Amino acid sequence: MATYNKKSVISTYATIDPQWAWANINGIGWRRIKEGAADGVTNIFLLMNAAESHGRLVNVEIDADNNITNAYLI
Repeated sequence: MATYNKKSVISTYATIDPQWAWANINGIGWRRIKEGAADGVTNIFLLMNAAESHGRLVNVEIDADNNITNAYLI
């Protein structure tokens, strides 16, 4: 697992399925939000949208499969 600190969110994307959402993170690229719990995907997706729209930075954890597993708004 890798942790990236103080990254900006360039854009986000989601489908109608609550398990399919992505974030484009500066310097990292497009990463899918780890599926498993629909509420977990939604919560991280909303956090990424807030960071993008308000110009805030995030700390993200990315697993070996290149999925976002955790994120913090800073």
